[in-house]
Amino acid sequence: MSDAFSAVLTETARLPLSLSIARKLQQAIVSGALEDGTPLPSEKELCERLSVGRSTVREALRILQAQGLVTGGDRVSTRGPRVHRGGALPTAASALSTAVLLARLPCDDLVELRLLIEAEAVRRAAELRDEDALGRARAALDVMLDCQTDPEAFLQADVAFHTALVEASGNRAYGLVMAVVREAMATHLRDALTVATPLDETLQTLGREHATLLDAIAAGDANRAEALVCAHISGFYWGAPSQ
Repeated sequence: MSDAFSAVLTETARLPLSLSIARKLQQAIVSGALEDGTPLPSEKELCERLSVGRSTVREALRILQAQGLVTGGDRVSTRGPRVHRGGALPTAASALSTAVLLARLPCDDLVELRLLIEAEAVRRAAELRDEDALGRARAALDVMLDCQTDPEAFLQADVAFHTALVEASGNRAYGLVMAVVREAMATHLRDALTVATPLDETLQTLGREHATLLDAIAAGDANRAEALVCAHISGFYWGAPSQ
């Protein structure tokens, strides 16, 4: 067994053992001691090393899988358990979104949070003008402009568009928070489009607003980009006039 595993598994708390094992492996993964793709020891080896039963090891692995840190190692997978750092952020975002939904936060509170994040994000995006991120936003905009009668396809493209703009800010924390906010607001967004009449005109207007916003960012006009995104979001949810 590698030194990394030896350091991780030398001590375990008394209760519950499965959670203690999972936390120690989690710390090693987060710290980088266990790199992405690293195969974990077999169930048998872990049991022998820790002097615990298979049920304890399996529960520890299930905890890590639920956290998005480990993949494989279950009865369905043909591969043993491996470190999978890429699954952690989506899993965390989903968990946070669930917490937000359980808290029953008012839609207005979520809109205000989104305004704060996206206003600063588009300012930074206009200053940085990341070609890759803005290219993804442009591709999403093209989809929106082509699906003026399909609200579900429009919504998916809308998510991709705003996600790309937040990524263009260069702040990864914005992206995580926005993923939570967008997921928590998904029902509100669909409900708003459901009652929008006429739908095709609403989608056309939203498409034009997205295009104008992207043009301002691409031109490096941070002040205009901030004003446009605030007018776009508040206008959709609160009926404020767009610019």
